[in-house]
Amino acid sequence: MNTEFIEALEQENLNAIRRLPKSDLHNHFVLGGSRNYLKEYTGRDIQPIKKPLQSMDEMHAWNSKNIGDYFNSPEGRRILIRATFEQAKEDGVSILEIGEDVWGLGEFFHGNIEELVEVFETTHKDIAPEIELRLQIGMSRHCDIAYLEDCLSHFLGCKAFYSIDLYGDELAQPIENFKSIYRRAKAEGLKLKAHVGEWGTADDVRRAVEYLELDEVQHGIAAVDNPSVVRFLADNHIRLNITPSSNYLLGRVKDLKAHPIAELYRSGVDVTINSDDVLIFDSDVSKEYLRLYQSGCLNAQELEDIRMNGLKKI
Repeated sequence: MNTEFIEALEQENLNAIRRLPKSDLHNHFVLGGSRNYLKEYTGRDIQPIKKPLQSMDEMHAWNSKNIGDYFNSPEGRRILIRATFEQAKEDGVSILEIGEDVWGLGEFFHGNIEELVEVFETTHKDIAPEIELRLQIGMSRHCDIAYLEDCLSHFLGCKAFYSIDLYGDELAQPIENFKSIYRRAKAEGLKLKAHVGEWGTADDVRRAVEYLELDEVQHGIAAVDNPSVVRFLADNHIRLNITPSSNYLLGRVKDLKAHPIAELYRSGVDVTINSDDVLIFDSDVSKEYLRLYQSGCLNAQELEDIRMNGLKKI
């Protein structure tokens, strides 16, 4: 037991929390970077949202205003990657899982997988070599399956990647459509992850885990609505990589005190605490731990257990 982390929470000492190792296993690097670094490097003062949004249209409007096309170039992509490593270092993150969407290979890296990997790995070594980097392959759920399979063919076989993730609109198309892609990814030895249960239902979470044979679920908080699904996740050791401030500010939970992470954790589900989109939600991992403690959602010992759990490989 690390009493230092517990004491830091009890003293509400954010700087002390930041000094201790944490994982960030749910980070979209395009919006996951250091606000201070981006302001210093580009002059853009990107301000987070302050209150819950009423619709996804509001989030898209924020993105257009603050990000827009400014970083939509090879050089812009490299700035965002660098900003993410700067943010992780500032926050005491010791395991960072980030990656590029499959469409970005041609858009920003000349269709060259070695170039893509080199940019991430070189930036990692330059800024924070002490961090364990887990490089991820990302896919958007609205894309045509044949298109995704074609894009993915450039990634498979490259041993630099740790995991694969599916994100975007949960209602875009049935999860079953992605089964062939996930079978290929499993054969490659990749950890299998997908965004599900942020907007969907508990049954959606179980269906995704069963059809895609997922190791981990990004979000998954809807599972709490069905005790049998909660038990299924616990019994099968399926990890949920949860992003509390994101869930609150997107209107998925009424407040942090009532966040389902507490019930999931206390029911034996493997949960971790992560940032999602730091630039939008002001949600670096240390702040997430402190906010959950201050809200009364979880106590200091429970949060220490979750922190240590996130540092374990599954």
